[in-house]
Amino acid sequence: MTPKDDAGKRTSGNPATQAQLNLTVKQQREQQKQQKLAEYQRQLAKRRRTKATWWIVGATAAVLVIGLVVASVLLTPRPVTVARGDGDGAGISGVQTFEHTANHVEGVVDYEQTPPAGGDHNAVWLNCGVYTQPVPNENAVHALEHGAIWITYDPTQVDSAGVDALDRQLPSDYTVLSPYEDMDTPIAVTAWNAQLKVDSVDDPRIGEFIKAYWRNVNGPEPGAACTGALDAPGKK
Repeated sequence: MTPKDDAGKRTSGNPATQAQLNLTVKQQREQQKQQKLAEYQRQLAKRRRTKATWWIVGATAAVLVIGLVVASVLLTPRPVTVARGDGDGAGISGVQTFEHTANHVEGVVDYEQTPPAGGDHNAVWLNCGVYTQPVPNENAVHALEHGAIWITYDPTQVDSAGVDALDRQLPSDYTVLSPYEDMDTPIAVTAWNAQLKVDSVDDPRIGEFIKAYWRNVNGPEPGAACTGALDAPGKK
């Protein structure tokens, strides 16, 4: 059996053999040291690669987000803006004006005009916006009371391109666009107590009417909300 010294190391009585043993232990320790160093360097390189990967992913995501924001700004149609109407469009050729009561009632109302241009109406107003289906008269009239403009078109006389042309003329709020069956004209532009009927989406009087009556003060509740109430079927 090979003897051991006080530290528990293997020893040999032969000096040459003992030197060989000491060298072997030293080599083992050096080998273990190099292995630990190599493992540390591998882990460090792995962490660096992971960190670089996350930096690349983060930078790419940031660029994509910025690109989407820029694209949305550039590609989103800018809303039409007009000056607040003073409610005086009587000088526009073809505009008719009326006098109506403004009571909140239940059920169906028999209106004097088609589409209605005011009168008693439902207590819940129609949310402004673009609708692809006819909307309830009683709720739409309440939106007129708040200062909205209601643009209606006969779907048998105005095609989809014409509807898009009407939509492009509208301010971003306080307007309702919807089909209306059995009108005696292709297009009607209506505010509280005022109405204009035209035959073409290109009629310049449409824009004139909007400028005169958009958010006008003629209604019983000017400036009241045109959101937060009823979304009728077909709202886009």
